[in-house]
Amino acid sequence: MMNPSLARFSGLCTTGLLLALGAGCGTLRQTATPPPAFYSLDDARIEARAAMRHPATLSVRGPTLIVNPPHAVSGYDSQRIIYVREAHKLEYFARSEWVDTPARMVAPLIVAAVETSGAFRAVVLTPSAATGDLRLDTEITRLHHDFSSQPSRVRFTMRAYLVDNRTRRILGSREFDESVDAANETPYGGVVAANRAVQTVLGQLAQLCADTAANWHPPGAEAPKLTEEGLPGR
Repeated sequence: MMNPSLARFSGLCTTGLLLALGAGCGTLRQTATPPPAFYSLDDARIEARAAMRHPATLSVRGPTLIVNPPHAVSGYDSQRIIYVREAHKLEYFARSEWVDTPARMVAPLIVAAVETSGAFRAVVLTPSAATGDLRLDTEITRLHHDFSSQPSRVRFTMRAYLVDNRTRRILGSREFDESVDAANETPYGGVVAANRAVQTVLGQLAQLCADTAANWHPPGAEAPKLTEEGLPGR
């Protein structure tokens, strides 16, 4: 028969161990955080096609366009989804991220949007062994969810430069800036608005590229005569 004192001591140890385990599990449950949600920027083909005045298939006579991967200014070159509540201060959602950096997500969308214009023989994203007649350089200077006013808005700003690869001359440049109201004050509401803003800008970019291609002519060829509207005549 077990000594009563020893039995009481054993019982107390067992109770203490169970309480310690329970407290430890509770602590783990309290400190565990849910994994982040990941969001993407989607294909802009439909919106780009709607923005074009004369959508067409790829041109057999048009120039070849080399698209350099977009750059992003400091602060906008990470996967973290940015929001602002006051000027000059960038903040990040704790558990919502992009699946990749905005610049890398936008790169294939630029190619898809410009292809939709039908103004080029080919549109190639570097790095590639292909050579081209024109080059497109872009820089993302802003992509954030702005909570400083209601409803909140997502703003996307991108600069674009079209360069003649032979002469190194800039043939066209523009800064695109688009703001879209968020449907709700959540990260997902901002993601949906960001997709709309990016799609609108890429449609405008595709039109700029098409207009530039229409005014481009191969080396040694006679420049096309322009109409009163500044477009190449027949």
